[in-house]
Amino acid sequence: MHLKIALLAGDGIGPEVTQEAVNVLNVVAESGGHTFTYTPLLIGGAAIDAHGTPLPDETLKQTLASDAALLGAVGDNKFNKLPPSERPEAGLLKIRSELGGFANLRPAVAYKALADNSPLRPEITDGADILFVRELLGGLYFGQPRAWDKTTARAHNTMVYTQGEVERVARIAFEIASKRPKKKITSVDKANVLECSQLWRAVVDEVAKDFPTVSVEHQLVDSMAIHLMTRPRDFDVVLTENLFGDILSDESGVITGSLGMLPSATLGGKVNLYEPVHGSAPDIAGQGKANPIGAILTAAMVLRFSAGLEREAKLIESCVVDILEAGYRTSDIARGNIAGQTKVSTTEMGQLITDKVEVALGAAQL
Repeated sequence: MHLKIALLAGDGIGPEVTQEAVNVLNVVAESGGHTFTYTPLLIGGAAIDAHGTPLPDETLKQTLASDAALLGAVGDNKFNKLPPSERPEAGLLKIRSELGGFANLRPAVAYKALADNSPLRPEITDGADILFVRELLGGLYFGQPRAWDKTTARAHNTMVYTQGEVERVARIAFEIASKRPKKKITSVDKANVLECSQLWRAVVDEVAKDFPTVSVEHQLVDSMAIHLMTRPRDFDVVLTENLFGDILSDESGVITGSLGMLPSATLGGKVNLYEPVHGSAPDIAGQGKANPIGAILTAAMVLRFSAGLEREAKLIESCVVDILEAGYRTSDIARGNIAGQTKVSTTEMGQLITDKVEVALGAAQL
C-alpha cells in the first residue's frame, strides 16, 4: 500500500498533535510493508505569515494531488481583527470546499477509563457511542449572499440547502447506520421554524424508504442539545446540517471528557480530509499540554477510509483505550491527584500509544 498524504499541520497545537499522528502511521507502515509519504504544506495563520493568504495555491495543488489530507488545526488570535475572508479559518473553509468532501464523520465515544472526567454521571454516559454525520459544504457557512456592512451596522448570512445536497449526505449516514448494531438514525433540524430544515426532514424521510432496516427519528436542535447531555446512550448515528453538526459534535466533548479526544474524517470529495475536532488552542501551544489522542484517532480514520486498513485502524483505537485504562492522562483529561493516574505531556502520550501500537502489531503477526 502506497499512500501520499498532504500534511497540513496548521497553527497552535496543530503541529504538535499532527506529529504524534504521523508517528503512529509510520509504525503501521513499517510493520505492514506500506509506504506512506508526507508533503508538508502551509495553511491558516502559518500560511498568512509566509504567503499573505490562508490557503496558498501550492497548498491546494499539492493536496489535490494526494491520496489523503491530514490537518492539525487552524487559527491564531493575532488575526482576529481581519475580515472573516482573510482569517486562518477561511483557509480551512476553502480547502473543504475545493476538496469537495460533504460528509463529515465525527465519532464520540464514552471511554470507561474517563468516566470520572465528564461532568455527567457515569451511569448517563456509560456505553455511549455516537457517530455524528455533519453536512459540511452547505448551510450558513457557505450560503450566499453574506456580508457585514459597517456603514449601516448590518450583517447577514444565508442558509441554503438543495435536495441533492441533503440526499447525498443522508445516504452516507444511512449506509453507515445500516452496518452498526443499533441501526438507528437521529436526524436533527429546526423544522418548526426554518424552511431549510423542512426540506431537510422531507428528504431524509424519502431516503429512509431505501433503508428499511434503519429506524429514523427526528429531533429539533434545541431539544437535541438537552437530550445529548441527559441520555446520550439513546443515540447512534446523528445526521444534521453544517452549523448544528458543528455545535452538537463539539458538545459531545462533554461525553468523552475533552474535545481533545474527538477525531473526524470528511468523505465524498476528490481527496478525503482528516482533522481532529479540537481547535488550535494557541494559549497552550508549545507547552506540551495538548492532547494528541484526537489526532491519533484521526490517523486511524485515515487508515480505515483512505488506506482500507480496517484491522490496523481498530488496533490503534484499542491501544488508545489500553493507555487510558493504564491511567495515563494529558492535562485536559487529568483530574487532580486521583490514584492510579499519571500526568504526561503531548509527546509522552504520543510515544506511549505509538509503542503500544508497535507491540500490538508485532503480536498480531505472530
